[in-house]
Amino acid sequence: MSEGTARSNLLGTYLKDRRSKLDPAALGFTAKRRRTPGLRREEVAQRANISTAWYTWLEQGRGGAPSADVLDRIAEALMLTHAEREHVFLLGLGHPPEVRYQQRGAVTPRLQRVLDRLNPCPAFIRTATWDIVAWNKAATALLVDYGAMPPEDRNVLKHIFLDPRVRAAQYDWQSVARFVVSAFRADVARAGAASAVSDLVDELCRRSADFETMWRENHIHTYGEAVKHIKHPVFGNFAFEQSAFAVDGRPELSMIVYNPATQADLDKISAVMASA
Repeated sequence: MSEGTARSNLLGTYLKDRRSKLDPAALGFTAKRRRTPGLRREEVAQRANISTAWYTWLEQGRGGAPSADVLDRIAEALMLTHAEREHVFLLGLGHPPEVRYQQRGAVTPRLQRVLDRLNPCPAFIRTATWDIVAWNKAATALLVDYGAMPPEDRNVLKHIFLDPRVRAAQYDWQSVARFVVSAFRADVARAGAASAVSDLVDELCRRSADFETMWRENHIHTYGEAVKHIKHPVFGNFAFEQSAFAVDGRPELSMIVYNPATQADLDKISAVMASA
């Protein structure tokens, strides 16, 4: 059996299984006279706006590879999650779907509890467009008081390029700023969020000549492990081991954690938090 045939068979089995999990009544179909649970094939085809014959062939593992558009419509018809949609594309086409950026609301209480447990390590969660959507007490004490500003201003690039206090806290602002711009550019491209950041980029280009210059340099960098140095106006210099983590189930989010590099740094953070 070829790889393509094997994937087609797995796709058919998966679509049939997902179809059986849907409630016909909840989707406007009669629940009477059904020999098996879930939707009928013709009902999925109707919801996906494709022919019943074509959908039947897909469930039977025949008919060739479907188009991305057909898989998208079937995924929507079956009310698949992000992970399930990706799985269907991997089975149907052998590759994940094209990235579609979706900006959603605040983080879950569970994610906030994770951040809080990380105290006294400063930690925050940002979107692919680098908006800060959650943070812990240590981040407020040592980095920026995100809670004291409007949500539209809670953006890493705005802090770096437009906030003199954040700029003064960097050991080498030029290097930090170039890294931020290049990593931001990579994240935006990876998330398919170019249109979502166009207004932000235009605003920063208008308000910061430094940003405009660095943006036009077109450098690309990844946001991985690094050492972060910060100058606090009262407690002096800090060094952190900086790490970035993906948030499971939320591909548009990343968690950034600053782990104190030494015991002395940890002790000073505790002192900053106590004084905050």
